[in-house]
Amino acid sequence: MDAVNIVDVVSDFVSLRKRGTSYKGLCPFHDDRTPSFSVSPAKGVYKCFSCGKAGNAVNFIMEHEQMTYPDALRWLANKYHIEIKEREQTDDERRQQSERESMLIINEWAAKYFSKILHDDVDGRAIGMQYFRSRGFRDDIIERFQLGFAPKQRDAMAQAALKAGYKPEFLIKTGLCFERTTQPDRRDGNGEHGTDAPETTGQEQNQLLDRFSGRVIFPWIGVGGKVTAFGGRLLDSRTKGVAQKYVNSPDSDIYHKDHELYGIFQAKRAIVKEDCVYMVEGYTDVISMHQCGIENVVANSGTALSVHQIKLLRRFTQNIVLLYDGDEAGIHAAMRGTDMLLAEGMNIKVLLLPDKEDPDSFARKHTAADFRKYITDHQTDFIEFKTRVLLDGVSDPIKRSEAVNSIVKSISVIKDPIIRATYIQECSRRIGIAEQTLITSMNKFIRQEVDEKGKEAEREARAAQAQQPPQTQQRLQPKEQTQKVQEIEEMLIQLVVRHGETVIFHNVETDDNQTIDVTVAQYIYYDLEGDHLEFTNPLYQRILQEAVTHAGEQGFVAMTYFNHHSDFEVSSLAARLTADDGIFTEHLKLNPTEEYLRNLAKHLVLDFKQNWVEQRLMSLRRDLSLAAGDAEKMTQVLKDIKEMSELRNLLGSKVGRRVAR
Repeated sequence: MDAVNIVDVVSDFVSLRKRGTSYKGLCPFHDDRTPSFSVSPAKGVYKCFSCGKAGNAVNFIMEHEQMTYPDALRWLANKYHIEIKEREQTDDERRQQSERESMLIINEWAAKYFSKILHDDVDGRAIGMQYFRSRGFRDDIIERFQLGFAPKQRDAMAQAALKAGYKPEFLIKTGLCFERTTQPDRRDGNGEHGTDAPETTGQEQNQLLDRFSGRVIFPWIGVGGKVTAFGGRLLDSRTKGVAQKYVNSPDSDIYHKDHELYGIFQAKRAIVKEDCVYMVEGYTDVISMHQCGIENVVANSGTALSVHQIKLLRRFTQNIVLLYDGDEAGIHAAMRGTDMLLAEGMNIKVLLLPDKEDPDSFARKHTAADFRKYITDHQTDFIEFKTRVLLDGVSDPIKRSEAVNSIVKSISVIKDPIIRATYIQECSRRIGIAEQTLITSMNKFIRQEVDEKGKEAEREARAAQAQQPPQTQQRLQPKEQTQKVQEIEEMLIQLVVRHGETVIFHNVETDDNQTIDVTVAQYIYYDLEGDHLEFTNPLYQRILQEAVTHAGEQGFVAMTYFNHHSDFEVSSLAARLTADDGIFTEHLKLNPTEEYLRNLAKHLVLDFKQNWVEQRLMSLRRDLSLAAGDAEKMTQVLKDIKEMSELRNLLGSKVGRRVAR
């Protein structure tokens, strides 16, 4: 934790900009449209002020990469070249590893296996390497993308994996292998077919076969550097007349094709640096552009763009250039992603390459400078692109009207009203239709979208309400009072996390005539314990108890301890509570005096007790209504109400408030 620079860690995944003493960026954990994600290098924590996600560097890796705590530590240790000494796992521990971890481990092994075959095997060099050389790929590029080759033998990789100790179930779950049922020949003792052969030789058997045999391999590497899947391409005569030259790993626990972008790991730093990303269609397009010197490029590999992929890109940039072939398929690919990109706040440019050219072939013929110049000179905004595609040569009024509506509908999905207005003006100028007419049409599309979302929300609300038991509504009545208690608890635990080790009472005499100093955490804990009270939130209570336990230790600093806590929930909460938007005033955020902390702690504890009494009174009043007809029970409840009312007034007087009876 001492070696970790949280800004450095988060910057591997999020584009950050310095703002004062902290860094800001788009939150990677929700659909963030304005930078609400803050990273504090001084405190070593991050927090999103919109969705509330918070934590330290380990928490970030755990949450973002879906890793366990030990794996997140290993990831950070590897990043900072820190050696970790680990004992060898037992067989039981290996069996207990999560499926996700096991699948990632197997994929990592498979990537190295395919790479070794490419470089060391006879067929790998003669077939696989020859193909990559024919595409002009250099050795450094082959290594950067971990390209490989799978042997032609249908079960070569499967047998190698089994020999290395990997389980068949995970080879199947990753999609590296699949099972095929076979029916062996039934033969007699002389090797001839016969009915007197042993029964066992005729039983069906499951054979484990390689999915990618005889193909060159393109590993899919996730944004965090883990191999999540593979793509394989046929090379020999079998490709003739074959509709599917490429085979990809099936969806699994570690890979969803509509969530991933090929090349994102290799491109992320360049995307941030250039503040722009080029979107292409295929593996070789990405690799050739890298070799050309253009590294801010990713591919969606022939599938329609998804919201997940767009949100992944928005972590690094809002500017995207769709770079496709100039044929009909390329035009269609560019058209189908436009509205979704606009709706997610992306700034879109489109470039269709010259006839019979794709990014792969074009990159191999040009330098990076020439390629970039061509893009700058020929890219168009989406209005010009759609206008040219939909309206050029169209004279029929109906078809022209449909085309204009398509363009206006695209503009209507843009969330920013200023950008919408700018596009409407540009559309009016280019198409020659009055701006007000276009605005009227656009507003109609916006209303339709709002109405549809409203209806969907109503349907969801009705469905949720129908699932609630009848008594739920009555139980939720005192919601405001419950919220008050939760707010006070949070303020108290925030005080503990920020300043739990600070002494606020000196030389306090104990029952055995000794004197001690009392910290913030100790005062809160023992004052509540004296009235047999504790926090309703178990996590808060646990943090308070830990702060009390460590309060006497030399060098204990609550903020550092809890921000670097090994428990994900604790460190996430601590990061949120120590962020700069805390509940308290600037006095608490800076260096509050001992007197300030003492008065604040006393005031909050009294508020906590008073609100607890208020909740107890509401509960007793409900008990009184339920006790109607039971004189003995009503008498006892009335007595309890009287005691609680007196206690409420006493507490109210201590905090200087006049409490109505």
